[in-house]
Amino acid sequence: MTHGFDMVRSLAAGVEGRRGAWEFIRGFVANWSEPLDDDDGWGEADLVAAEERLGVRLPLALREVYLLLGRRRDLTSNHDVLLGPSELYVDEAGEALVFRHENQGAASWGILLDSLVDDDPAVFIRADLADKAAECWESWLERLSLCFIEIVLSESLQAGGELCDFLSDFDDHGVDLLEQNCTRLAFPTYPMGEEEHPIRWFLGRDVLLRDDDGMALLARGRTEAALDVVRGLLPGEWLNDHR
Repeated sequence: MTHGFDMVRSLAAGVEGRRGAWEFIRGFVANWSEPLDDDDGWGEADLVAAEERLGVRLPLALREVYLLLGRRRDLTSNHDVLLGPSELYVDEAGEALVFRHENQGAASWGILLDSLVDDDPAVFIRADLADKAAECWESWLERLSLCFIEIVLSESLQAGGELCDFLSDFDDHGVDLLEQNCTRLAFPTYPMGEEEHPIRWFLGRDVLLRDDDGMALLARGRTEAALDVVRGLLPGEWLNDHR
């Protein structure tokens, strides 16, 4: 429990559907960042213009989340990049509506065109490969609302500053310590980018953690003191630990 916001219960409700997802995001942002306000989303006119340009109807979940927080780059684009309505495009193969890019162009996230009629469609990822013939859209998360929970959580870990840190060479002992000292959050496992490494989320005391299949650990504390406690519990070469 953090200042009246129960991360564990709220996220468990958020993964059940898009309304719960938006409620979770509102609560998380209010308690771990700056609360959302009416100016944080794109306007209806921006979405209509995008639909007219593309010749498609945007899924309800995408419209709702763009209206809710689409302009808040601190929640969506610290590392990877959420495209604005005027930047949305259909890929060259005519298979998917692309709405997000990996920060170095290594991958894109999209919604298959034949699922745009769904309120909360599945999200797919496509790696940018040297062999273009080998590229394909691969399943990532089963609902767009889940994807935006992931975006807000992951981008919060990439905000920079003294509240965020990174631990590489996270070995099996570290994973054991993580599981013993922190609460596993009820978010489905999913691959890290285009690679087959399942990501898991945990909550310490006022610290959010993402375990990238033991390859790395990312952390975001609500306070520096809380982050220092986790650094002590999970020893290793933390990137930003200047104690």
